[in-house]
Amino acid sequence: MFDWIFCLATFGMNIVIRILYSKIISMKSTFYITLLLLVSSFDQIENSGNASYKAYDVGEWFEFRMHYENFIDAGKAELSVKEATFNGKKVYHTKGYGYTTGLTKFFFKVEDDYQSFIDKETGRPYKYIRKINEGGYTKDQEGIFDQNKQTVLVKDFKNKTETTYSVTENAQDILSAFYYLRNHPDIEILNTNDYLEIDMFFDGEIFKFKLKYLGKEDLKTKFGVVPSLKFRPYVQSGRVFKEKESVTVWISADKNKLPIKFKADLAVGSLNADLERFRGLKNPLMIKAKK
Repeated sequence: MFDWIFCLATFGMNIVIRILYSKIISMKSTFYITLLLLVSSFDQIENSGNASYKAYDVGEWFEFRMHYENFIDAGKAELSVKEATFNGKKVYHTKGYGYTTGLTKFFFKVEDDYQSFIDKETGRPYKYIRKINEGGYTKDQEGIFDQNKQTVLVKDFKNKTETTYSVTENAQDILSAFYYLRNHPDIEILNTNDYLEIDMFFDGEIFKFKLKYLGKEDLKTKFGVVPSLKFRPYVQSGRVFKEKESVTVWISADKNKLPIKFKADLAVGSLNADLERFRGLKNPLMIKAKK
């Protein structure tokens, strides 16, 4: 549990989960903030997925640059999709990798690795890997999903334990949830101020996240003006964030549902994450005007 707010878009949610559920937190790593935001950016459909709609495919890769309001770099996050074989079946192998850079790395080094093996048709996870090293705090875990029994077997290699947890029917791990929800275009029929909820398996529990759709906005980026959908997850105020509605996320209003920008108003300033580079998108990124 980490006391250093370093990168809004290094997709983690450890710290945010603790904020949302009033657990013990310290301000050590925002490596976990982004995945909450990524996941929170998309509608949850209570079925096994929509195989006819593909927001991503093998070969997709993108990178975020995290920086404070004064433009000091804090870290980077990369997310990618490859193909792998799991129990003789071709699956998506998704990977999220986040790390501190520059002065932030000097004062507090973070290197986190999340992986998920996902069914190509249903979008449900078969396995996840979680390896983190945050200023000396480490985790080394692997989770195996049994979708028929609705359980997850978590192997903790650091503590040499194995524990089986019961989960909900459509349970997702941290990383698979992001890709699972991107494949559902129903988000486009939301009305402004509609609320969405998401189920998530993390640290032995199922969490629900609530967020509000704020409408469409043309967002200026390094690539040009990108039509975007704007969301605001609800978080607990008083520890890290300024107020209950202090985090905002923008995703592309096209078939990619690609995260474009995040902003968090913190108790000690604001933190931003911007899409820096991308390749291998399944669909063309919609840009209204080139920069």
